[in-house]
Amino acid sequence: MSNEEIQNPKSKIQNQRDFFELINEPIDVGKVTRRIVPSECGATVTLDGYVRQWTKEKETLYLVYEAYEPMALKEMEKLIETAHERFEIAHVGIVHRLGKLEIGETSVAISVSAPHRKAAFEACEWLIKELKRTVPIWKKEVYVGGEVWVEGENRGANVN
Repeated sequence: MSNEEIQNPKSKIQNQRDFFELINEPIDVGKVTRRIVPSECGATVTLDGYVRQWTKEKETLYLVYEAYEPMALKEMEKLIETAHERFEIAHVGIVHRLGKLEIGETSVAISVSAPHRKAAFEACEWLIKELKRTVPIWKKEVYVGGEVWVEGENRGANVN
């Protein structure tokens, strides 16, 4: 579901290139990046967050992402609004995948364009930290021998 699909008349995002989405299909990081590249900018920074095989010495088999979608989309929109207030940037795109993801698959892509690269780097780093901290997206890490639900930057308790 994208911001165009939720029809929120109270949306403060006026920028036609800004977007935020939760999807169930693989993320095409190149397409995410290209959606925000304007001629007035000199840099686009893109984070490609993907499933790694090892987490704290545990071998990961796969991840499962779930979200409270209406609230997650509202929080993603707030992040974009705040990023525009805090950093000298032009456009932001955030796409987070839901469902089962295998090792190496992209779970989140964040792209930020700006007239200058420093602001794009700073905004992109801030966005991923805040997304993990504030957006209601939960991750189940399935390991060899167990699994655990993780919310944001916090580690959960083993459920198996």
